[in-house]
Amino acid sequence: MLPSLTSMVSRLHLRQLRLLIALDDLGSLYKAAEQVGLTQPGASKALQEVEDILGVTLFTRTNRGLQANEAGQCVIRYARLIQTNLGQMREEMEALMLGHGGKLALGTIMGAVPFLTEMLMRFIRKHPAISVELVEDNSAELLRLLDQGRLDMAICRTTISERPDLYDSVNVRNESLAVVANLHHPAAKKKRIELADLADARWVVYSANMPMRMLLEREFRQAGLRFPLYLVETTSAFATLSLLQKEPSFVALLSSDVATFCNSFGMTSILPLRLRSRSEPYELVTRRGAPISPAAQRLIEEFGV
Repeated sequence: MLPSLTSMVSRLHLRQLRLLIALDDLGSLYKAAEQVGLTQPGASKALQEVEDILGVTLFTRTNRGLQANEAGQCVIRYARLIQTNLGQMREEMEALMLGHGGKLALGTIMGAVPFLTEMLMRFIRKHPAISVELVEDNSAELLRLLDQGRLDMAICRTTISERPDLYDSVNVRNESLAVVANLHHPAAKKKRIELADLADARWVVYSANMPMRMLLEREFRQAGLRFPLYLVETTSAFATLSLLQKEPSFVALLSSDVATFCNSFGMTSILPLRLRSRSEPYELVTRRGAPISPAAQRLIEEFGV
């Protein structure tokens, strides 16, 4: 039986949590002890104390050293969150003492970048003293960063997670999609094309199980076509655009906002292909139960949710 929260809070120490993180990173009791400033016997005693406090074994010994079991992985994940939150507390306090307005760490998927940057500029004009860290990646990676406490919030999708119940989310914008290519792609000047016309093309796509990739696979199934075998997989908008610039035969699926932005600067052409499937909306996502900083709360209010 697990001890009460009061018991955990009164008996656990930050150095013990740092030791768990070091053990997970290094897999060696000797190296972990050295990193946190303990002797090896002291580290062994500290680990035993944590396991006694929690009433569970956290690590198993393997040929490659100590390896966290399922309970250990859970405890280490929250130990990292505590360490990250303390770091963020220090940064925010330092910013306030220097007369700044705090810091906001924000993640976004590629398709939401035009929508988010427009809102972010309005936000910065209202709150010029707030520093902003903006991270672009796929939904899976952004949720991982949220889990670690490295992001305050993210514009992404929780449907790709096995544990969407870990997050609070609200839909903030519907997404439409467009197929884009080099300005000199053979289909760029046509009035209408079908997916079959692009069946043999090399597509630049997200990795498997990402919402945009799954939508494209569904489009091919509904059209009775085999999904292309030879792909270029990337989460980078810049890599996608660079590939389309270098090779006129490549095509890619982008959000309509990104496609319109690229088209307006003459970087790509939107191909005249009508997609049948509807994309999932963008969600504004935070970790359920996690404290929300004043800067993050101000941005949430900017979204009107």
